[in-house]
Amino acid sequence: MSSEVNEQYCIALQPICDASLGHIGDELLYRSGLDVTRAQILDDEQATARVFNAAFYEAGIDRLVGDRQVFVNMPTNWLLKPELLPPHPQQLVIEVLETVAADPNVLAALHKIRSLGFSIALDDFVLTSENRPLLDVAHIIKVDVQQGIDEQALAQYRLRNLTLLAEKVEEYQEYTSLRDAGFELFQGYFYARPETHRATARQRSSNRAALVRILTELRHDDINFRELESLITQDPELTFQLLKYTNSALFHHTGSVTNITQVLNVLGLSRVRSVTLTILLANNGPVSRLLLSQALTRAAMCASLMGERVDSGGEAFTAGLISMMDILLGESLESLLADLPLDATTAQAILHREHALGSTLSRIETFEKGEVAGWENENIESFNQVWLDSQIWATQTLAAISKFAA
Repeated sequence: MSSEVNEQYCIALQPICDASLGHIGDELLYRSGLDVTRAQILDDEQATARVFNAAFYEAGIDRLVGDRQVFVNMPTNWLLKPELLPPHPQQLVIEVLETVAADPNVLAALHKIRSLGFSIALDDFVLTSENRPLLDVAHIIKVDVQQGIDEQALAQYRLRNLTLLAEKVEEYQEYTSLRDAGFELFQGYFYARPETHRATARQRSSNRAALVRILTELRHDDINFRELESLITQDPELTFQLLKYTNSALFHHTGSVTNITQVLNVLGLSRVRSVTLTILLANNGPVSRLLLSQALTRAAMCASLMGERVDSGGEAFTAGLISMMDILLGESLESLLADLPLDATTAQAILHREHALGSTLSRIETFEKGEVAGWENENIESFNQVWLDSQIWATQTLAAISKFAA
């Protein structure tokens, strides 16, 4: 029975951002189904092997996260075997756990890992005389700010030009204080709050009413192309970026695309839906951009599990995306839904998790949190695969958009 239970696990990504809230990396997390509140890993080596296999070999790390860095916890036995590391030294950041002793074998292995081009982060690091030698091999110090900050230790890190990463940052005001204190990287849930969005939102040329009308028109199956053209052309910023995107090398289109009618013909409705939604949200401020990967992944998962195409803009995709729009747009879901003429089933699924669509959305959120205790192994395996596929789709979509969105 224990071996069967130990098969229950899922992986996830937690964003890491810079001082400008740019999404520069992700921590690749392993979550066991044995514990609903945190990772509980009975076998560190097995957990690391599973994470590497899923992310680096099954999915492909470039497809999963693009060119962002990936932080991965590394148990001692893996540190002592650098030959087991994936061949991605410029992208992989090795996290040395706080339980790792700074003995000669570990230090020699870390010097070898560093010489291979990998970056090294000291996780939950609290400086002591015993672990001080680890500073000689580190690039990044991860400080759990909920445990307090040792200013004398920070001064020593700065003297060595080590990058300071604040983890478990829960409030936006905490982030700003830490940023002003010299921390360069940040990890936590401080950005996943509507008030954070309001503090960082960028004023766009379009107004909220026009944005909602575009979102509404995009979701119709019997879409009115003339109405859509009219709405898009009223937003100069969106028009400019759609034209840039369509004229890019991505589409081998002969001739120049100079108007929205041509954009719609070249891209097709499905791509116009996903591209326009992404551009609108990406230009809504740094918090929106930081959360877009999760929002698009959730929308794609919802579509896939409900039997839709991931970029169809159908009810399931729309429900998954709108379920995070209170954060992305800084307004309540009730207010947003009042302006979107969704059918009652979709609205109830979003607001109250009712019906089959609401149940699917609820299970996706449970999976995102790693709270899979009691799930059947095949269900967890299925959700893992859907998450991987959806994350890859979201990364590819955002990579294409980021080249043309301001």
